Amino acid sequence: MRSKDVRPEAPLLPGRTIGILGGGQLGRMIALAGRAMGYRFAVLDPAEEAPARPVADVFVRGDFSDRAALLRLGAASDVVVYEFEHLDAEAVAALAESVPVPQGTALLRLAQHRALEKAALSAGGFPVAPYAAIARPEDWPAALRTVGLPALLKTTTGGYDGKGQWRLRTAAEAAAAEAIVRAAFRETGAGRSGEARSEGDAAGARFILERELAFRAELSVIVARRADGAMATFPPAENVHVRGILHRSIVPARVPKTVEERAVELARAIATHLDAVGLLAVEFFWLKDGALVVNELAPRPHNTGHYTLDAASTSQFEQFVRAVSGLPLGAVRLWSPVVMVNVLGEHLPALLKALPTLDPRFKVHLYGKAEARPGRKMGHVNILADSVEEALRLAEATGVWPELQAERKNP
Repeated sequence: MRSKDVRPEAPLLPGRTIGILGGGQLGRMIALAGRAMGYRFAVLDPAEEAPARPVADVFVRGDFSDRAALLRLGAASDVVVYEFEHLDAEAVAALAESVPVPQGTALLRLAQHRALEKAALSAGGFPVAPYAAIARPEDWPAALRTVGLPALLKTTTGGYDGKGQWRLRTAAEAAAAEAIVRAAFRETGAGRSGEARSEGDAAGARFILERELAFRAELSVIVARRADGAMATFPPAENVHVRGILHRSIVPARVPKTVEERAVELARAIATHLDAVGLLAVEFFWLKDGALVVNELAPRPHNTGHYTLDAASTSQFEQFVRAVSGLPLGAVRLWSPVVMVNVLGEHLPALLKALPTLDPRFKVHLYGKAEARPGRKMGHVNILADSVEEALRLAEATGVWPELQAERKNP
């Protein structure tokens, strides 16, 4: 249900200020796109060297749960948006009492809690993997019987890029996972018998156990949606993860047209069902039997949409600004086949060394982060070519990404 206290009544025109909760690379790219359109930006982030700081008109340094810092951001902004979902939803709701937050907090609460997200999707009739919520230690045996092996144990909050996840394929791994679950409840003193409203209660769940599905490919669809229900959808991306972190996105996805169409249909239906405003990224598994299953949601710009910066007629970041401002959504057209490859800390030295001689079809985007650490996203490269196969060959030939060579040797 829409709430007037969180969504602007009229279009927000250029010259006004958009506040961003989060100054990471997504906030940086939102601000860069919006500044080109004439908007001003205020950014709240706890890091002194946040990537979005150099492109912000106003920078508020503070924690995301700091009510005083939130009020300073609100006072400097005409609307406030968020670029990631690991936020204090109550603090965001309090901020929305003084300044419009077009994305709202209902979807934020779902996206930051895996059990609530799964429950909401299931209630809407959308396909998800079999799972069980674990709200107390005593839920473990029934959860394991329900889901079976192989499975994935996931924390309900805080996990990203493979963090907070354990793969269970054997009885020994399941026993180790049970120990992790019971230790977590002991450490906090939470989840004692009777504290959860019911067995497997979603809101009180600390973990979910989810069946590991055999899939042909991972896909994602990014839907832009305004408060009035107008939508535009970006072409689906085929995604490859390495060690739980997105390595590359391939567009057009190498799947049948019917699968692309079904993914778009489901993503648009989910965005409508959840009343999303801004962007909603829907991640899918394309199973070996041909079915599509929803994996996760992200109510914001998404790593798998970075290809749009160079290969689409409207980037996901410009589209996000248009959607939250109530402007007409931009046309979505794919100009070229493209492969987006993430640049992690371990890739950056080789990329910088190769940069002077890179093929001009390589479009390099670096985020301005001060410290390059292994596994940290430092940037991405969009490679435009006549085919995705050619783009992949170009990426491998640079030697920047040893993962590509490893895959070729061990397909």
